[in-house]
Amino acid sequence: MTKTIFITGASSGLGKAAAILFASKGWNVIATMRNPENETELTQIPSIKLLPLDVTNLEQIQSTAQQVIDMGEVDVVFNNAGYGLAGPLEGTTDEQIVKQLETNLLGVIRVTQAFIPHFRAKRSGLFISTTSIGGLVAFPFNSVYHATKWALEGWSESMSFELSGFGIGIKTVSPGGITTDFSGRSIVRTSHEAYTDQLNKVIAVFSDPTRRANYSTAEQIAEVVYEAATDGKNQLRYVAGEDAKAMYALRLQVGDEQFRQGIDDRFFA
Repeated sequence: MTKTIFITGASSGLGKAAAILFASKGWNVIATMRNPENETELTQIPSIKLLPLDVTNLEQIQSTAQQVIDMGEVDVVFNNAGYGLAGPLEGTTDEQIVKQLETNLLGVIRVTQAFIPHFRAKRSGLFISTTSIGGLVAFPFNSVYHATKWALEGWSESMSFELSGFGIGIKTVSPGGITTDFSGRSIVRTSHEAYTDQLNKVIAVFSDPTRRANYSTAEQIAEVVYEAATDGKNQLRYVAGEDAKAMYALRLQVGDEQFRQGIDDRFFA
């Protein structure tokens, strides 16, 4: 029987790559995005259905989930919608903070909540959420973004206990750098004059071409999402990308405080 995956944030990058990959593997794909009328590539693939969804809109989340469930069984929900918010907290507006939390954190929680009854009734189903290596380690000037991603990691771990008794799984995929337009189109930047020198140092490190050489393509990360969806393992975390794997392994090896000192030295020495 053909399986179905529901994807949020499928307009570009990892979400789009995952939609294409799952469709190529014979899955039915329900790909959601804020403005599906602008999408041209996914519309060419017969097994992909596009639906509008803004994950900051609770009413639309609930109505879209019901619409999808009414169409037939869903096997996997891939919570992928999200964006970055970078810069000093002092220069960040409350509106920017709230929107980041609503998209990256509450969007995932609310979409998940909307599908739990469906999965519980059939005693199967899997939630996969895109977190980030930024949900396992932290960098300067990304505090609100890290708040959402660390929260998702802890929330997912707690939910794994809550859902397992009903045959429902939950997993996180934590990518490192991806060679997409995430750093351009999908990042909101804030600034404050008091932090200009520090911020310039951080930007210089992130902009280093040698750093980007270790990034993964969206297609490579999509393969990890597919692995998580199909391997049948009772595994919570999938650290994705060679850069992310190396960084997380180093943190576990040296411990939190020594790792934090290393980050400080790397960016500000």
